[in-house]
Amino acid sequence: MSLTATRTPAAWARRDLTARQAITAACVAMAVVTLLDRSDGRLGFLFSLGFVLIVITVAMSVDTESLFEAGVLPPALLIATMAIVSVLWPDVIQVHGLSANAGVIGRLIAGVIDRGATLIIGHGLALGIIALRIVTAPGR
Repeated sequence: MSLTATRTPAAWARRDLTARQAITAACVAMAVVTLLDRSDGRLGFLFSLGFVLIVITVAMSVDTESLFEAGVLPPALLIATMAIVSVLWPDVIQVHGLSANAGVIGRLIAGVIDRGATLIIGHGLALGIIALRIVTAPGR
């Protein structure tokens, strides 16, 4: 009998993700959220809520050696998502005062600035979770 067949569900639940696994899962989840939210023609509340939930989930699910990567993920994830959206679907970035003929860089900057509160909330919660995990880590 193999070792993996003898593990209980509780033992599997204690397994944390590596940084690579967590970042890959976060990118896939963000792509799904973006595709679902762009179906109505703009990025709205679902995008913001999905972003916040994704970044706090990453902060909770990585192993303690990967907490740095979880801490720097939120800004990189938002900027990368907005860059892809501004290239593939520029019309879904709708910001008051943005010119209709704004280019990719203009839409990228406007999209990131427009989601600034989302970034602050998500990043703040992720950093808070990381701080709690460091303080309550076994062997500390």
